[in-house]
Amino acid sequence: MGIGRNLSERKGRELRELREETNIDTNNNKSKKNRRHRQRNMSPGQKLFQTCNQVFASTGPGIVPSPSHIEMLFSVLGGIKKEDVGLKPEMSYFSSNSPRRTPKITYLHIYECEQFSMGIFCLPPSGVIPLHNHPGMTVFSKLLFGTMHIKSYDWLVDVPPHVPTIIKSSQSQAPDMRLAKVKVDADFNAPCDPSILYPADGGNMHWFTAVTACAVLDVLGPPYSDPHGRHCTYYHNFPFSNYSVDGLSIPEEERKSYEWLQEKEKPENLQVVVKMYSGPKIVEN
Repeated sequence: MGIGRNLSERKGRELRELREETNIDTNNNKSKKNRRHRQRNMSPGQKLFQTCNQVFASTGPGIVPSPSHIEMLFSVLGGIKKEDVGLKPEMSYFSSNSPRRTPKITYLHIYECEQFSMGIFCLPPSGVIPLHNHPGMTVFSKLLFGTMHIKSYDWLVDVPPHVPTIIKSSQSQAPDMRLAKVKVDADFNAPCDPSILYPADGGNMHWFTAVTACAVLDVLGPPYSDPHGRHCTYYHNFPFSNYSVDGLSIPEEERKSYEWLQEKEKPENLQVVVKMYSGPKIVEN
C-alpha cells in the first residue's frame, strides 16, 4: 500500500505540474497573440512612436543605434504615408501667399523627449531649409510627398594628418573655413526610401530645397538641445576651387565633390512657424 500511495502521489504531482506548464504556455501564447493583435491595430504614427521609444532607449549623443534597431526604424518609417499623419497637399502649409518673399516653412511638432524628437517640415514650392548640422545625432527623414532637392556633406577626415583641411580666416572675428565632402546632391521624388544620417557620416550637414510643395517627416535621436551643447549651426558653402591651400591637392575631375564650409548666423530670411501636430492621435505609454 505504501508503494501504491507513493506512485499515486507522484502521478498526481506530475499531473499538476503538467497543468501548470500548460497554463503558462497558454498564457504566453495568449500574450503573444494579444501583442500581435495590438500591433496590427496600431496606427502607423503610433507604431513609429513606439519604435522610436525602443530604438533610442539606450542611445545618446554620438551613440548610433544598433544595426537591427536602425533596420527596424527604417522599415516602420518607410511605410508611413502622408495620409497616416493627416496631411494633404492642398493644406495652407504648402502654399505661398507672396511669391516675391522667401516662403514660410511650417514645423508640425509631434513629440520630443531627451532621447528623440518627431516632427514634420511642411515646405511650399521654393521653400528652403538652409545648410545646417546635426551634432551628435542620428537622423531619419522620410519624404511624404512632393519633390525635394537635398544636398548634404560630411567633414573631410580620412586624410593624412599633414594635409590641411582648414583655412584660417584673415579676419579676426570671422570663423575658419573647413573642407567637406559632398555626399548627396540630387532631387528626390516621393514615394522613396527614408534617408539616414549619422553623427559623423551619411551627410550630417544638409539643406533642403522644395522643388514642389513637399513634406518631410524627421526623427532625431537625440534632439537639439542648447543646454547640452547640441546647437543648430548654419553654414556658407564655397566651391573648392575658390581657395588654394598649400599641401592640399585634389584631382580636377573630383573637385566638384568638395566644398569649403564656414559657420554663419541663422539666416534672417528663414521663417519657421512651429505648430502642434493635429493628425491621428499618438498616445504616450
